[in-house]
Amino acid sequence: MEIVKKDIRIDFFKSSGPGGQHKNKRFTAVKITHLPTGVFAVATEQRSQIQNKQAALRRLLEKLEKLTRKKKARIPTATPQSVKERILEVKKKRSQIKVLRKRVSQYEE
Repeated sequence: MEIVKKDIRIDFFKSSGPGGQHKNKRFTAVKITHLPTGVFAVATEQRSQIQNKQAALRRLLEKLEKLTRKKKARIPTATPQSVKERILEVKKKRSQIKVLRKRVSQYEE
């Protein structure tokens, strides 16, 4: 997949965190926005603007490919009979526990 230059906007800003004076004083962080979709990618790891730009472009491409990728249709499967029976058995046990928890009336025998 290719990105056309007129479809993206590249913004540079000061990044924060470790990296020394160079990273703190220069506009090394990069945010690339794909204008038609509004998808963006940010890179701030490196001290170099060029390396951050390459990383952001890579991330943007990955995001756009993920958007265009078609999801496989899920094939629904039936629940096996043994599982249904196990579920009903657990429900019966739980019901019995709750019945036994009830307060016994003094008039009932």
